[in-house]
Amino acid sequence: MSDPLDISIDPFAEAEPAPMSSWDVPIVTQSVADHVADRLVTAIALGVYVPAQQLPSERELASMLGVSRTSVREALGRLAADGYLEVRRGRYGGYFVLADWGPSSAEQVRRHLVPKWADFEHLFDARSLLEPLIAHTAALRRTDDDCTEIANAAQAYIDAADHEASRRADGDLHFVIARATHNPLLVRLSVDLRTKISLNLGAEPYSDEVRRKAIDQHQRLAAAVIGGRAEEASEIAAGHFTLSENLIRDLVRRAEQEGGSE
Repeated sequence: MSDPLDISIDPFAEAEPAPMSSWDVPIVTQSVADHVADRLVTAIALGVYVPAQQLPSERELASMLGVSRTSVREALGRLAADGYLEVRRGRYGGYFVLADWGPSSAEQVRRHLVPKWADFEHLFDARSLLEPLIAHTAALRRTDDDCTEIANAAQAYIDAADHEASRRADGDLHFVIARATHNPLLVRLSVDLRTKISLNLGAEPYSDEVRRKAIDQHQRLAAAVIGGRAEEASEIAAGHFTLSENLIRDLVRRAEQEGGSE
């Protein structure tokens, strides 16, 4: 049975491989609501969602995470009670992020990330191998239409007015670069790795510093791919995709340091 919180893409759908890691192990030791709460606290700490931002609806979160709306509602209620979220009523209401860190954050981050750390190391390694290959291949195979899409996506990231627009533009850029390889399997693998790095919540870990670096790296990556400079594109991609990895590593260190002082 596959992990209900995993959206992995199996390119060989006729096969039914046995679970190989904790990505593929279903939730059993804690309640589902506990796991959802831990995952959301971790995502907020990573900047996947930032203060003042509205979370996706209960229905959307349930779909992203493969759990029931009841479990999502219970988790959101706990986080509101703990001061992470504010509930707003009315037509434009919902759950809004109040704080990116709280008294229980270190414990919840450790509980969510540390037991899966070997899998995150495999994820970081796979991404460091795949994304430079995608950038290299895209630079060799891009068409005029691909170049237009890549240039537009890179500009959209610069022009993004807020966190939500920025995360959409970031995903769009990496998707169109992957699509420029003209290999659907590479596109699907890239999307799958992005899904995992985002904790299945739709966006890369994020900070203001990451955005500043990404603006420059996106422009250089887009220019290298459009210009057909395959080696340069590969080198830029190799550095660019460590941004999220470094945020996750820094968060684990913070959680362990604060945990040691509890």
